[in-house]
Amino acid sequence: MIIIAGFTLTEADKRDTAVQAHIDMVERARKWDGCLDLSISADPLDPERVNIFEQWRDQNALDAWRKVASPPKIARRETHVKLYRTEVAEEPL
Repeated sequence: MIIIAGFTLTEADKRDTAVQAHIDMVERARKWDGCLDLSISADPLDPERVNIFEQWRDQNALDAWRKVASPPKIARRETHVKLYRTEVAEEPL
């Protein structure tokens, strides 16, 4: 399993527009074979922060998606995102 998680910073007055611009891509990704979850959301505390979370079955599914994703172009000041690989997932509670 692959998890991509982190955040990007944009101008506060452009953040909500940036999140909205990803709606089509998020809808398509969630239907994509191998996408277990994908979310791009406004942070509730920081008006400049856009949170990013992706969960993929495997590298092949992620690679196939990246070929067709067509993400919107948005202005980013900083990006802090990491890719994690794991074979184990447990119920947290």
